[in-house]
Amino acid sequence: MKKSYRFVALCLALTAFFCIISAVCTAVCLENVRKTTNSTVNRLVAVMLEKYPDISEKEIAEILNDKTTDEDDIEILEKYGIDLKSDWISYGNQGSYKYVVISAIICLAFGIAFIVVFLLYLKMQKQQTMEIAKRIERINLGDYSLQIDENSEDELSLLDNQIYRTTVKFREQAENSRKDKENLQKSLSDISHQLKTPLTSIIVMVENILDDDDMPLEIRREFLNDIKHNTNTISFLVQSLLKLSKLDAEAVKFRYEQVEVKSIVDECIKNTAVMAEILGVRLETECNNIILNCDRKWLCEAITNIIKNCIEHSHNGNIKITAEQNKLYTKISIKDNGSGIDKEDLPHIFERFYKGKNSSDDSVGIGLALAKSIIEKQGGYIGVTSELGAGSEFVIKFFRLYTKCWGKERAYKIN
Repeated sequence: MKKSYRFVALCLALTAFFCIISAVCTAVCLENVRKTTNSTVNRLVAVMLEKYPDISEKEIAEILNDKTTDEDDIEILEKYGIDLKSDWISYGNQGSYKYVVISAIICLAFGIAFIVVFLLYLKMQKQQTMEIAKRIERINLGDYSLQIDENSEDELSLLDNQIYRTTVKFREQAENSRKDKENLQKSLSDISHQLKTPLTSIIVMVENILDDDDMPLEIRREFLNDIKHNTNTISFLVQSLLKLSKLDAEAVKFRYEQVEVKSIVDECIKNTAVMAEILGVRLETECNNIILNCDRKWLCEAITNIIKNCIEHSHNGNIKITAEQNKLYTKISIKDNGSGIDKEDLPHIFERFYKGKNSSDDSVGIGLALAKSIIEKQGGYIGVTSELGAGSEFVIKFFRLYTKCWGKERAYKIN
């Protein structure tokens, strides 16, 4: 029961107790008056019958039941100590005052008890309010290490619990903000490192071209090709970082539609055809009529990055892309017979700017991180198994009951 309800219940209990005591005292007082009055009337009737035996019982009854009172009668009775103007005083009943005094004392005690209970309640509420105010002040100062030991259900305790929940959220937000700052600092450091090398190379080559007017045409052309390659690397890095930033900020709105997996795979192969031809890599596909609910453009981006990674590590090798579907999920597998991934590198392969031992010099370590982010944002899962010298297999799964988008579960119809 809430404390305010308890306070009201206690007041009602005290009131009931006071009413009972007052009723008992009043009843005792009235009973005493009744007994005294009846005794007096009996004695008067006995004396009247003794002195006036001719008076009938009917006449005595009429006199006793007569409700009218004259002033002369009152003055006569006052001579004998009977005051009809008083409600409680009758002949020989002067002791009734003590019951009135007792009732007054009980009333006073009840009032004092009520005031004491009310003041204690106000004091307790004030203490609790001050504690809550101190906790809020600590929160404003950035101290989120608050604990609530009491589990009462009064209004202030409920408010205290809500403040505690808010504190937990603030603490989580502060922790996430701290991690975001650390990740941002790390990302800026990695980006600076990734951009520094090609930019320095471009600056040096441009200065050489400008300073040496007699530079042979072949060397000049070679420098220009290097500059083009480095600018392409920077462009790819910047575009990938922008895409990752949009995904992290949840600024990307995926457009889900029913798409054939084969059409996505064919587009990815088309995007990597030139690279595969240069490195002598053969691409094979085995995709039946499988329909997937996804964002075509972004999923194509993710799979293209994975295929590029496989091509880079499969010189003169084979890459096989397959797709299958069951009642639980749609699976896309990209398997190569290249150099494979070292066991130490395998847990970090999807981390940003991570370059494994077998990575090429041109790799910036962002393609797989971007692919993972895209797939997971659409409610998918990506994993990899690999063995040095035997190749790697990337497995993508999209569960058919639910897909996550913007932190919410989005259900779609099973095909």
